[in-house]
Amino acid sequence: MTIKEIEQEIISEFEMFDDWLDKYNYIIELGKSVQEIAPQYKEQQYLIKGCQSQVWLHAKLDEGKVVFTADSDALITKGIVHLLIRVLTNQTPDYIINTELDFIEKIGLKEHLSPTRSNGLVNMIKQMKLYALAFKTKMQNQ
Repeated sequence: MTIKEIEQEIISEFEMFDDWLDKYNYIIELGKSVQEIAPQYKEQQYLIKGCQSQVWLHAKLDEGKVVFTADSDALITKGIVHLLIRVLTNQTPDYIINTELDFIEKIGLKEHLSPTRSNGLVNMIKQMKLYALAFKTKMQNQ
């Protein structure tokens, strides 16, 4: 699936809920389904800076596509990173670097997060794009 197709799927899922309490609960449920990051990646170097809670993010390149895993000590943050991983994992570095992630605005996520969580969301996206950029550079230099 393309990023846009996955984003549309997420937008449709969130349209089922009438209020933000239900949407928050859905995000928390998504957080419970995050495939946890391997223990060796729950270290300082994989922590995303600027997040209210601790978020560890790891990426690897597999057959030209970036595969992300993550974990957090907060369920809401786990749910948010789950959405990002769902959209960006198994995509090419170029596609990740150049995508706008429209679903965040369309489901109203950014406007319903506290300033510190919103800052954390921006930092998660930034780190995912940095991983993609590093993989792109590595692939070009081979």
